[in-house]
Amino acid sequence: MNTKRDIRQSDKMREEYDFETMKGGVRGKYAKAFEGTATTVLLDADVAEVFPDAKCVNEALRTLARVLRAQEKNT
Repeated sequence: MNTKRDIRQSDKMREEYDFETMKGGVRGKYAKAFEGTATTVLLDADVAEVFPDAKCVNEALRTLARVLRAQEKNT
């Protein structure tokens, strides 16, 4: 059985890290790859129940966009 003492001894994480003294890391290394390609939004809980993943949300929004474009052409 694990005790708190056993867990603390096996834990390798420090309480704080000084990232300025660490070598090898590059801040924002992959940021350019995502620039302008994706937008993160927070869905309200009731919406997330209907659209459980990004594919469903995108499909619904594309359908809505087509409907709106069609309405604009008709006016």
